[in-house]
Amino acid sequence: MPEPYNAKIKVYRGDANGGGYKDYSVPVVEGMVVLDAIHYIQRELEPDLAVRWNCKAAKCGSCSAEVNGRPSLMCKTRMEGFARDQEIVVQPIQSFPIIKDLVTDVSWNYEQNKRIQPLTPGKDADWVIYQEDIDRVQEFRKCIECFLCQNVCHVLRDHNCKHAFSGPRFMIRAASLEMHPMDDADRLKFLHEEGGIGYCNITKCCTEVCPEEIRITDNGIIPMKERVVDEYYDPIARFLKRIFAKKK
Repeated sequence: MPEPYNAKIKVYRGDANGGGYKDYSVPVVEGMVVLDAIHYIQRELEPDLAVRWNCKAAKCGSCSAEVNGRPSLMCKTRMEGFARDQEIVVQPIQSFPIIKDLVTDVSWNYEQNKRIQPLTPGKDADWVIYQEDIDRVQEFRKCIECFLCQNVCHVLRDHNCKHAFSGPRFMIRAASLEMHPMDDADRLKFLHEEGGIGYCNITKCCTEVCPEEIRITDNGIIPMKERVVDEYYDPIARFLKRIFAKKK
């Protein structure tokens, strides 16, 4: 068993009015994760340190933070991944307003969720579903809504385009519904106008930070962008739709 040691941890303390970083020394034992270190600080040093967490199993998505600048789940970030003399900096995710310390206000995301039309089976929907169709949408259902993809997205983080772009989490929710074999709704207008899918320039940073390893860009956003382009920008497709619409 490795010999215990003390890690140097710098944690952001503050609220909406401002704040700064505070240094702590935390004893590290085998198997410890960053969330354990934060809990030690809470228990032994700073009882008022605010942090959001629930399952400590990387399935609830609550303990999102930035550890040494990388958006990650604190419960999934092992202390052994850092050198013993390396300073570990823990700060709240940066794309959403700070409430207190490591807790941010992510309520904007839930408002985006309400804007997406839910599953809408067609009147003659066939309830016999092939496994390959289920497999295609099942990947997106693994999302734990940690909002790390939202945090790292440059459209939301660097340009603050929350008024025009719903972000990768809701691009894949729309994709999971659009690709569902029984669904009969059309969400392309939402993706094109309100969702702002055109703002995504396929950097794949959202995919890189996803703890569930969902291929957000390749399997979700790109297929939806292609559908939106076909619907709104392909002159041949638009011409054919006008012809067939007149015949009807």
